[in-house]
Amino acid sequence: MFGTHFYHKKVRTCVAIFGRLFNNLYVVRPNSQVKVPLSYAPKSKYLERIRENPDLSDNSQVAIKLPRMSFEITSFAYDATRQLTKVSKFNTLGTNNTNRQKFFSPVPYNISFQLNIYAKTQDDALQIVEQILPTFNPQYTLTIKPFSEEYSTFKEDIPIVIQSLSFADDFEGALEQRRTIIYTLDFEMKVCFYGSIGTSDIIRTSKTTIFDMAGGASGDSDIAVQRIDTVPNPTSVFGLPDSDFGFTNTITLLSDSS
Repeated sequence: MFGTHFYHKKVRTCVAIFGRLFNNLYVVRPNSQVKVPLSYAPKSKYLERIRENPDLSDNSQVAIKLPRMSFEITSFAYDATRQLTKVSKFNTLGTNNTNRQKFFSPVPYNISFQLNIYAKTQDDALQIVEQILPTFNPQYTLTIKPFSEEYSTFKEDIPIVIQSLSFADDFEGALEQRRTIIYTLDFEMKVCFYGSIGTSDIIRTSKTTIFDMAGGASGDSDIAVQRIDTVPNPTSVFGLPDSDFGFTNTITLLSDSS
């Protein structure tokens, strides 16, 4: 089972769509409008960079400007409540009209994201928070294409649920310490991970043989009377369950039981 390479870029897609939700937020001030930068980074690294006290005479580092935001993945957890029947599968067109491609039911997981908002003043921070909270009541659903190349028409809904909101303010620190207001929002994204896409042959011919039960001379054997061959019409049609096509039945007499 293991060793068959496949990569659907699911986590990469989830990170991209989560970040895109918050990449166009602004803080409006009396004489200016500032777009809030967003990056994927751990909270601890950002705080370390924000609280640096650079000396421009012998240090080329400059204190990071606020406001800004960062986000990161904090955990993965299996979600048994969304697990479908494991033997269920989805079918679609194959590489030609003699085969089809299929994949089994996905495995549901919850990916936890943490979004951190950093600001120097409460007004800046609250402007950002109030642009986010009304969208999640308590969830916001996005639609993506989990298979960008193989199944371009297959779409999946991904709910993003807000879990909690907290804030911290180090205003009571030392006078020389820079004030940083931090709002932390925790989200849960409900995603599904798909396995490899397999290829299987399609049954394109059905042969049915009709017997005359106990029709032999001694009455203890069966005699084949007819054979019915069934094939799609036209023969070039792709074998999908919802295809609209007919069948051609060819009846061949094998013997006369009369």
